Amino acid sequence: MTERGPPVRIRLMSTPKAGAANLTPLLLVAPLVVFMLAFYALPVVAMLMRSVSDPVWSVGNYAALPDDTVFLKTFTNTFYTSAIVTLATLVMAYPVALALVRSTRWAPIILVLILLPFWTSVLVRSYAWMVLMGRHGLINEALTAAGLIERPLRILNTPLATQIAMTHILLPYMILPIANALRQIDPSLLRASSGLGASPWRTFLQVTLPLSMPGVAAGVLLVFVLALGFYITPAMVGGPREITLSMLIAQQVDHLNWAYAATLSAILLATSLALIGVCYRLPGVGKAFRMNVR
Repeated sequence: MTERGPPVRIRLMSTPKAGAANLTPLLLVAPLVVFMLAFYALPVVAMLMRSVSDPVWSVGNYAALPDDTVFLKTFTNTFYTSAIVTLATLVMAYPVALALVRSTRWAPIILVLILLPFWTSVLVRSYAWMVLMGRHGLINEALTAAGLIERPLRILNTPLATQIAMTHILLPYMILPIANALRQIDPSLLRASSGLGASPWRTFLQVTLPLSMPGVAAGVLLVFVLALGFYITPAMVGGPREITLSMLIAQQVDHLNWAYAATLSAILLATSLALIGVCYRLPGVGKAFRMNVR
């Protein structure tokens, strides 16, 4: 007879339940959701409620805006400034993004130069532009020393000063999405175009530029929406007459005109959300946004 050993017990490892696995992503984002609800969503809702409840419950604050010349002028100036800044950043950002992707040797230096402004506060950069563009600033002193001008130019406190400073601050937000789109272009497509006899300029127009449009769309949308709500830079380097919507809101808060300030804030928020929603539904722009979020 053969001896039998002790019975072997096999312990089955319990597998995590599907329900627990599905709850893991929700638990990970729960702290952020709570934070956003407490410190963003609730204040925004309170602001929206104040725009229709002060002094009484009505939409009179919104109904009066079409006849408000100050609001219409400010709203138009805000859109105009945002459009100019977006166009300027696009013109300057595309060559930089192309150099960042194509030049492997200089790419680290270019990237550092792009990210360098993020290491400095917007307030400090705005003060720097005030020093540069003042009547006795570096620009006027250099032009006077070179004999190009006899009297200092009025650069500071003008719309041009606002556009220059905002373009400098928002430029990285345009470069990075375009560079991301250029980096995802298959190099074999460029070699194939060159092999078929296309010149470098034609390859750029027919291959590189169309394939990089998702990044261009994402950058344009991002810069334009950020420019709509800019406050510090226009308030410091811009003129007192050419104010933006954010500056008008700050003025109304200083005057304790909470209902009007809340109404303007709601209009600014609704405009930004509407632009994002419309652009997101345009052909290719929604895909560009999803691509840059991943």
